[in-house]
Amino acid sequence: MMLGDPSADDRNLRTGRAPAPFGDSVYDDMHNAVWTGEEPHEQPAFDLASYWRMAIKHRILIIGCFIGALVIGAAITMLMTPIYTAQATLQIDREAARVFTSEDVTPRESMSQGEEFYQTQYGLLRSRSLAERVVEGLGLASSDRALEALGVEAPARTGTAAAQAERRRNLAIATLQANLSVTPVRGSRLVAIGYDNPDPVVAARVANGFAENFIQANLDRKYESSSYAREFLEERIAQTKGRLEEAERQLVAYAANQQIINVGEPSEGGQGAGEAQSLASNNLVALNSSLASARAARVAAEEKWRSARSSQIMTLPEVLQNPSIQRLTEQRAALEAEYQQKASLYQADYPEMQRLRGQISEVDGQIQALAANIRASIQSEYVIAANQERSLQGQVNGLKGDVLDLRDRSIQYNILQRELDTTRTLYEGLLQRYKEVGVTGDITANNISIVDNARPPAGPSKPNLMINLALAALFGIGLGVIAALVLEALDESLATPDDVEKKLGVPVLGVVPLLEKGQTTAAALADIRSGFSEAYYSLRTALQFSTPEGAPASLLVSSARPAEGKSTTAYAVALNLARVGKRVLLIDGDLRNPSMHRVVGVDNDRGMSNLLSGSSDLNTVVQRTRQDNLFFIPCGPLPPNPAELWGSDRFRQFLAEARNNFDHVVVDGPPVLGFADSPLLSATVGGVLFVLESRGTRRGQARGALRRLRVGRARLLGAVLTKFNAKTTTYGGYDYAYDYNYGGDHSPEAKTKKAKKA
Repeated sequence: MMLGDPSADDRNLRTGRAPAPFGDSVYDDMHNAVWTGEEPHEQPAFDLASYWRMAIKHRILIIGCFIGALVIGAAITMLMTPIYTAQATLQIDREAARVFTSEDVTPRESMSQGEEFYQTQYGLLRSRSLAERVVEGLGLASSDRALEALGVEAPARTGTAAAQAERRRNLAIATLQANLSVTPVRGSRLVAIGYDNPDPVVAARVANGFAENFIQANLDRKYESSSYAREFLEERIAQTKGRLEEAERQLVAYAANQQIINVGEPSEGGQGAGEAQSLASNNLVALNSSLASARAARVAAEEKWRSARSSQIMTLPEVLQNPSIQRLTEQRAALEAEYQQKASLYQADYPEMQRLRGQISEVDGQIQALAANIRASIQSEYVIAANQERSLQGQVNGLKGDVLDLRDRSIQYNILQRELDTTRTLYEGLLQRYKEVGVTGDITANNISIVDNARPPAGPSKPNLMINLALAALFGIGLGVIAALVLEALDESLATPDDVEKKLGVPVLGVVPLLEKGQTTAAALADIRSGFSEAYYSLRTALQFSTPEGAPASLLVSSARPAEGKSTTAYAVALNLARVGKRVLLIDGDLRNPSMHRVVGVDNDRGMSNLLSGSSDLNTVVQRTRQDNLFFIPCGPLPPNPAELWGSDRFRQFLAEARNNFDHVVVDGPPVLGFADSPLLSATVGGVLFVLESRGTRRGQARGALRRLRVGRARLLGAVLTKFNAKTTTYGGYDYAYDYNYGGDHSPEAKTKKAKKA
């Protein structure tokens, strides 16, 4: 049936489609494009899932490295010579137990210097000098057999005997230092000295030798320090003794010459030690003290007299506090009370009343007389205090001259006295220190002691099979992970949808599984329940959501290179759109190597080359297929210039005409790389579907193809990953295999197998 037959086509015409030129709609579609063609950006966050997928992907390599490292580690461990480790335990104190409270000649360590002290001790344990003492003490370099006991080969017998002995000695020292271990016990003053040797007896012997020689070396250092201190002190004492004798002679001679007489021993620490003990100074100090007391008494008496002279006599504290006046005051009060009591009975001239008045007047007179005497005594005290102060002041003034003269003559005397005191103090200190050093030098107090002697170990410490296997396992896993990372970095293949999205930055619209051996694409597409068909159903659904208007009206299916499933994808997309009632026109756009006519099963005598060259029209080249609503335009005769045909306005006019008669136009385009056809087609159609073969298309090829499409201003809808082997590929941490056979396998092969089993 021809395209213009109303009986077949009118029912499928798209209603509401404007007859506008095809180019306008193309630019509208391109305006809404979301793909920019830029390279994917690396995610800065740590993606644990991606590393897990990488580990699953290269699990064979990682497991192989792991097992290989274990085997090699076990073999090496079995071939190694058993090594025995003997340990002696020492206790190292910062200070030895002190018999005397005096200071030792060695420096004392404070708490802040404790760490430095212990690090120094550990360094001494590892020192060459201690190793030399052990070699000499145990005779480890005395012969070749002694060296063989250490587990080393004796040097060649060349040169003189002295040279051979020196070589053996150096080799023994180096061996001891290499196999010695010094391990502090954390949080304590204990340290373990360990030695490794193939012979457990030799190991224990050398470890004990280090402990004993370390203690002896410490004692030797203490004795040498005491010996040096004694010699130094003896020399200084002799020098100080001579200076002390000379200073005493000079002081005595000067005192006799200047007539300086001291009544007592010189005072310590005072100004003018000799002057403070002279007779004139003592008298002046005593008189000056008395003068200060007299002056204070005079000031107090003067203040008391001034107050008594200016105040009422009966208001003075001395008067009010006087017992006699208080007694008379009480007596007068009693007489006054009696007088007032009888005044209510008698007249004032009554004899009794006159007697009481006389007694009161007599008491008042006595009080006034006592008060006057008290004021007079205050004045007398002031006069006596003033006279005493004047007398003492005169005596002090008289002694000042004598003291000042003595001070002038005592300057040199004080200088000589201070020098004598300093020399005497130094001399006494040196003598005391010399006695202490003499006593402590004979006492071999030590701050290092052996807690546990080394014993021959019962079993070897090296090699440790479990530790070596653990290290080998870690090494194997690390090597496998590094190898996997290197392979992953060098991997250019696109195996999973995740690879496509991460390496290309293109969304994946569908994943088409790899067909089983012997299964054809036609049979797989014919079985609507097969996984192959279900994959293309999913792709059709994804295309429905690729644009706001649904699946694009014109669609180009292309790939980077040939044989990636491009033609099959184009046919399957067109077939699935036709199955849902859409009028679909499938075009074989590969004008260089056409193959779609064989898939559809039609002749290739006329087609797109005739249409684009103007020798045929749309109705002439369109052919019906076995599927309802699916129409096909083959390639036609191969033209000499396909790119020029695709770039002409004839193709735009054809699309505009086809969109008035069909819901969708699907173009099976040629590969992008090497040809200009697909970029030209991508600039004209409404969308591009990019096909990639799983593990077949390289990342560089895909990027180059996408770059060419970007230059052609293509609207890339997404990518389709074909020939995906779900059995050998993992994705997202699980096997990437859509269960398209959820309802059971309905393929003819499965039905045949079921029939045979029945």
